[in-house]
Amino acid sequence: MRSGQRQIGWFGGSFDPVHRAHLALAWAALDGLVLDEVRWVVAGRPWQKAGRRMAPAEDRAAMVRLMIEGEGGDPRFVLDDREMKRAGPSYTLDSVREYQRERPDDALWLVLGQDQLDGFTSWHGWEELVERMGLAVAARAQDEVKAPAALLDRPHRLVRLAMPTLQWSSTEARRLAASGADASPVVGDTVAGYIARHRLYSEN
Repeated sequence: MRSGQRQIGWFGGSFDPVHRAHLALAWAALDGLVLDEVRWVVAGRPWQKAGRRMAPAEDRAAMVRLMIEGEGGDPRFVLDDREMKRAGPSYTLDSVREYQRERPDDALWLVLGQDQLDGFTSWHGWEELVERMGLAVAARAQDEVKAPAALLDRPHRLVRLAMPTLQWSSTEARRLAASGADASPVVGDTVAGYIARHRLYSEN
């Protein structure tokens, strides 16, 4: 690590919708790695979720902004909309390459949950990703991080982020919203209000 080098967390996802567990993970990365910034990168066209109906990218980004600028947010949280502006599937590698051309001196950490790490070796260009950035993986309670065998066979940097066991999920938020129930316990008041006003997950 070079003196004065900025440490940046790269937190990508569809955020459909963003919820409190996302916020907890971003905080765990911010504190655990002593980051200068966490970039919330909203996927424009998530290739892993092709075929599933999703809220428009502009709405998903708006909800992230409400989350990170509201209660529990932090000035070091930054919304990054580069993938929304790019045509074609949203590949993390393309975005990281682009960012590193802009800020070649920054050190990047890819912020993941264990479920994402399980499928990491299916990602487009994952071998190059681990050369370009470290992996920061959330593990709940006393769980150990379990890396895929293919990853263990390659040089990589991996750190464990301690996280409490949280039940919040985008699936639960969508279910509550679709049934007309209050989604605020999962997503917070401001995001729940946005979902209700725009009828994002309504079945009617």
